[in-house]
Amino acid sequence: MNMNSSGKPRKNAISVREKTYDYLKSNILSGRFVPGERLAEEHLAEELGVSRTPVREALHKLEQEGLIEPLESRGFCVPHDSPEEIEDLFDIRTVLEGYTLKIICERITDEQIEKLEEMIDKAEDALRWKRIGEVFQWNTQFHDTLHSLVADKRRFHSLIVNLRKYMLRYRKDTLQNLGAGKRAIDGHRQILLALKLKDPELCERVMRIHIRLSKEDALQTNREAR
Repeated sequence: MNMNSSGKPRKNAISVREKTYDYLKSNILSGRFVPGERLAEEHLAEELGVSRTPVREALHKLEQEGLIEPLESRGFCVPHDSPEEIEDLFDIRTVLEGYTLKIICERITDEQIEKLEEMIDKAEDALRWKRIGEVFQWNTQFHDTLHSLVADKRRFHSLIVNLRKYMLRYRKDTLQNLGAGKRAIDGHRQILLALKLKDPELCERVMRIHIRLSKEDALQTNREAR
């Protein structure tokens, strides 16, 4: 192991392990590594320009987190998520984001509401021209902007950010469907209206409905992929 005179691992060695793990995890969550695709130590090490040791450590950590599973032959793969696993994630998101919007309702400014409305308009325009990638980008920015309004609640905000990372591949897949894209934009319109009305209970209810519809789209996409 790469050690310094005090017997502790050198910072650059730790950095390589962390960067390798972060890279692999982000690519799994973003959907770059598709379910069933073989992840082999030697190929990943070559791609990253690192030795096989940090890759091996990262893969075993990701296996413990349930993000990959071992193959009968050598290597790992991204598993096909079950409907139950998808439902669990969306149900957690429903509670968390519903409560988040309730908090946001009491602190959002008129200027911030105007910015959110501009994002919805741009997503709607992109959908009209079937620019699906832009729809995804504007919808993501809409939620990013909302969540930035609770960034001062550090632990709470961290929970939201981490959960959204796990949801990323489902959102990308479902928003490839024009109908799902339209439902997402309509949901954002309803969220915006609840924020304009300054009604915390309505905000929570509307967000829960929005996430529930997203869950239905994700489950439908999952069924079609099987």
